[in-house]
Amino acid sequence: MATTTLLAVPNVSEGRDRETIAAIGSAFAAGARLLDLHSDADHNRSVYTLAGKPQALAHAVVAGAREALERVDLAAHDGVHPCVGTIDVAPIVFLDDARIGAACAEALLLGDLLGGELGLPVFLYGGLGGGRTRADLRRGGLAGLAERMADGELVPDFGPAEPHRTGGVVLVSARPPLVAFNLLLAEGATLAQARAVAARIREGGEEGLPGLRAIGLELERQGAVQLSINVEDPLSLPLAAIVEAVRRHATVATAELVGLAPRAALDGFPADVALPGFDPARHLIENALEDDHLD
Repeated sequence: MATTTLLAVPNVSEGRDRETIAAIGSAFAAGARLLDLHSDADHNRSVYTLAGKPQALAHAVVAGAREALERVDLAAHDGVHPCVGTIDVAPIVFLDDARIGAACAEALLLGDLLGGELGLPVFLYGGLGGGRTRADLRRGGLAGLAERMADGELVPDFGPAEPHRTGGVVLVSARPPLVAFNLLLAEGATLAQARAVAARIREGGEEGLPGLRAIGLELERQGAVQLSINVEDPLSLPLAAIVEAVRRHATVATAELVGLAPRAALDGFPADVALPGFDPARHLIENALEDDHLD
C-alpha cells in the first residue's frame, strides 16, 4: 500500500476569489501533488485534483478543507452548481481494481478526519454509501438536507448530527475515475432547451445513456446555457458519443473538461468541437501521472 497512488478530487464552493482559491490549493499541495485546478465563476466552484499515497492523501484533503472553512462561508455562496457544503464532495479515486481496497480505506479515514477534526457532518455516497447518490443527498439543497437530518431520516456517517454553521456538510466516496464535462450550447439556445436535452440523454431519460448525469444550467456571466455532465464510466461511454447525442437536439459551441480524464475517454472526439484550455500532458490521467509508474 505504501507505493499505491490514489487521487482525490475535492470540490470547493468558491470559484471567483483568486486569493482564496490559491490559498486552498496551497494547503492541499502541502501534503499531495496538485495535478490540476479548475475554477468556474458561474458555478462558483473549484475542482482540485490531487495525487498522493494512502494516509498522506487524506490528511492533505483535510488541510485544504480546513483552509476552505476558514475562508468560505456557504451562507454567502451563490452559484449555478448544486452544492450542500463548502467542501461539497471529496471522493477518493482508484485507478485500477487492485487499488479499490486502498481507496475505500482512505475514504473512510478521510470521513473520520473531516468529522472528528473539522466538525463536518460526512455522508458517504456510491458503493460506500449503500448506493445513494450525490443527487439524493443534494435534493432540496442544504436546507432540505438539514431538515432530513433533523427529522432523523438521514444520519451522517461521521461527524456531528447538524450541518456545520458555515461549512454545511461534505460528501465522500471511493470511486473509479469519472469525467466531468461541460458542453456550451450555441448562441440562441435557451435554458429550457438545455434542461430538455439533459433530461432526454441522461440515464433514465428517453434516449438515456448509461451512467450519464446531466443538468442544464444558465451561465449569466457568459450569457449562455450549458449542459453540465458527469460520465460515470468514461471507458464505456466516450465523450464523442455524448456530443453526438446532444447534437441530435442542439448545436454545440464548445466543450470543457473539468479536471482529468482517462485517455480512452477522448477517443474519436470530434475535431470540430473546440476544447479550450485542454492540454493532453496535464489533463489525461496517464500523462499527468507518468512519474508515478502506473504501469
